[in-house]
Amino acid sequence: MNIQNASAAQHYLNPLHLYCRLRDLGLPRPVARTISSGYERILYRPVAENAVAARTPSR
Repeated sequence: MNIQNASAAQHYLNPLHLYCRLRDLGLPRPVARTISSGYERILYRPVAENAVAARTPSR
């Protein structure tokens, strides 16, 4: 994956981006916040942590 694609993926998968799109769809703030917070805890953080670990060279 090149830098441009990685940057776009990082932007679109960001929990804040998800929150904003949910608000654009008309969801109330508390509902959008709950969904984006759950997404961050369950999917985003574990995937991001594994991606960083995969890029870090082991000794």
